[in-house]
Amino acid sequence: MTRIGSRTTGRPTLAEVARLSGVSPITASRALRGVSTVAPELVEKVKLAATTLGYVANPAARALASAQSESIVVLIPSLSNQLFIETLEAVHEVMRPRGLEVLIGNYHYDIAEEENLIRNYLAYQPRGMLLTGFDRSEASKQMLSASGVPCVHMMELGLQEQGMSVGFSQQQAGAAAAQHLLERGCQRLGFIAAQLDPRVMQRAEGFRQALVAAGRYASELQVLSPQPSSIGLGGELFRQLLAEHGDVDGIFFCNDDLAQGAILEALRLGVKVPQQVAMVGFNDLPASAHMVPRLTSIRTPRAAIGRCAAQALLGLLDGKRGTVHNQDLGFELVVRESS
Repeated sequence: MTRIGSRTTGRPTLAEVARLSGVSPITASRALRGVSTVAPELVEKVKLAATTLGYVANPAARALASAQSESIVVLIPSLSNQLFIETLEAVHEVMRPRGLEVLIGNYHYDIAEEENLIRNYLAYQPRGMLLTGFDRSEASKQMLSASGVPCVHMMELGLQEQGMSVGFSQQQAGAAAAQHLLERGCQRLGFIAAQLDPRVMQRAEGFRQALVAAGRYASELQVLSPQPSSIGLGGELFRQLLAEHGDVDGIFFCNDDLAQGAILEALRLGVKVPQQVAMVGFNDLPASAHMVPRLTSIRTPRAAIGRCAAQALLGLLDGKRGTVHNQDLGFELVVRESS
């Protein structure tokens, strides 16, 4: 009777899958990883053999054998934010044809949690990492530097010594929102923000600088909450600002969900938008185009960032260092009825 499975675990092995499908072990491995250079008919034969045997790949063993895994790590601060969902989908689309597995780490905007994720994922010897922004602990920076694992930063543009990045200027986006409200004739401009991660604060600084330059900055019209951003919170913060400063006539929200909540709260309070208060959001989430009134927002290239960052990382893996340190994908102010 022919023995099936490894001697130590009893599980089916890659060699047995290769033997049953009539290909070499390396071809079997590539077929199961989805490498596009393997002929479709061979892929089908290998997958059928794997199904017949009940074979499940062992990435830890593969990493041990090659001193490197076939995985890419993507670290993001939130899985509930539409922004990062679209970015992740784009990363998968780029990595899948190369047969690279995408491992996702969610650190909930907590740099200590991100540090633990980096430590744990580096133990699996990933081929590369996609990181969100540049704000992380010194221990994380040291681990990444010592590992030699290629990294690309997303969502922000960094300095030369910080490594390769793909994103846009958060500060310029904040300034663009301020300039738009000023051009609409707003005199008392407020800023409402939640979560308060580094990118939010960069937008706040761009907004502030533009207002200072125009002689319109009023620090008392800034409402900052450390709570997670949400529609409900947006309504609460808008109501708070209006109760304390009823003369505010223009508001920039750090995220669209906050602005959407404010629009709904304005409807409840009988506050006319934009006649009494003009509103501008950020990220241009799908629902913003369907609010009443439709929300003006700054559209961010979240899918393009994921796609270009993944392509840049593949370039590093292929030894193509390139000359572009920062890929600035820009942003777009989408003007609608709320302003």
